[in-house]
Amino acid sequence: MTVGVMGLTACGREQGLKKGELVIWHWMTDREDALQDLADQYQKEKGIKLHMELYAPSDAYSSKVRAAAQTNSLPDIYGVLGESREFSSFINSGHVANLAPAMNENNKAWYKTFFPKALANNTFQTGNQFDVPPGIYGVPIDVTNIQMLYNKDLFKQAGLDPGKPPQTWDEWMDDWHKLKAANIPGFVSGWGETWMIDCFASNYAFNIMGEKKVLDTFRGRVPYTDPDWIKVLSLFDQLRKEDILVSGVVTMVNKTAEQTFANGKAAFAFNGSWCVNVYKGMNPDLNYGVILPPKASSNYPLKIWGGAGSSFVINAQSPNVDQAIAFLKWLTAPAQQIALSRDTLNLPANRQSAKQLPPLLAEFAAHMDDSTHPSQWPVTEFPTVIETFDKGVQSILIGEKTPAEVASEVESMKKQQGAR
Repeated sequence: MTVGVMGLTACGREQGLKKGELVIWHWMTDREDALQDLADQYQKEKGIKLHMELYAPSDAYSSKVRAAAQTNSLPDIYGVLGESREFSSFINSGHVANLAPAMNENNKAWYKTFFPKALANNTFQTGNQFDVPPGIYGVPIDVTNIQMLYNKDLFKQAGLDPGKPPQTWDEWMDDWHKLKAANIPGFVSGWGETWMIDCFASNYAFNIMGEKKVLDTFRGRVPYTDPDWIKVLSLFDQLRKEDILVSGVVTMVNKTAEQTFANGKAAFAFNGSWCVNVYKGMNPDLNYGVILPPKASSNYPLKIWGGAGSSFVINAQSPNVDQAIAFLKWLTAPAQQIALSRDTLNLPANRQSAKQLPPLLAEFAAHMDDSTHPSQWPVTEFPTVIETFDKGVQSILIGEKTPAEVASEVESMKKQQGAR
């Protein structure tokens, strides 16, 4: 196995893929040993040699993949770490095989093994904005979603029942008042990374106004000054006024937020399913539970961000497409998915495997069907509008601006972008 950052010049196997062998590039340092063990097992079972090659960190891996695409020297199996626009460019350039035919064989046998929301990240529908031919272009090997966590021991310390975490926003605030009275810190998240603000805000946008109105906002049919958007922004203002936020949240990176929660310095956290592995390393004795973010409205379902965590694609120009498909079918079968989940504490992409998960992972998996993600939406917002919104939320959290002022600024940016 190749470990660490490699140069961008092609080495041996990149120059010509061999029949009967599979070259696989990945960036997943936390899954290196588990993937190699499975590769060795596959060779023993099937007689196919797998060359698992690790390139890290992820930005170096992405640079290597882009360079290889330009020289037609991609491996048999790899991953594309860019967003939908970059992924679509790889597909339209002929570097990614359409797996829909294989997924749909035998009455969609392979397709049905996955969480539907996991496949959605790698699926392009007819008429998509990137002009990608409709199909399924990636195979998820694990899934993830982002929910709320609460410290059960701190709940007990405040006289709260850890078996009855808050389900609504009002219940959350009530619990917080009791925690605060017991001098227990409140809520932490890595909101210095603005994508996590965007995630939290979209949860409540879907909950307050519904999917159609959210997407119509992106289409320019609903202004950000609409009362429902003011309600979303006002939730952040309430968090500030209630003094529930741990000091420094506005500039805190998620790794610091994870350490804060792991050390018992916050009763609540907003984080993804990957945290199960992270918290185990930081504090194996941490006693916590997983819940959906408390609903602020009963009008619409609350949607959480989730979908495929890591995915592999197959090089459409590989001479080993059929063998690559066979391997990915094997890798995503229950036995291998259970092994990966056991060794890495990630959620398996195979929904049948979820029945054998440990409790915390099972709590995350239970709400995969409640997940959504911008990569799955038929329309997305301008990046500059998202940036204005997220930075506006930060300004609300530190008391510099009101929800109405931020809404006006976001709408102004929206109009500027729409006029271009």
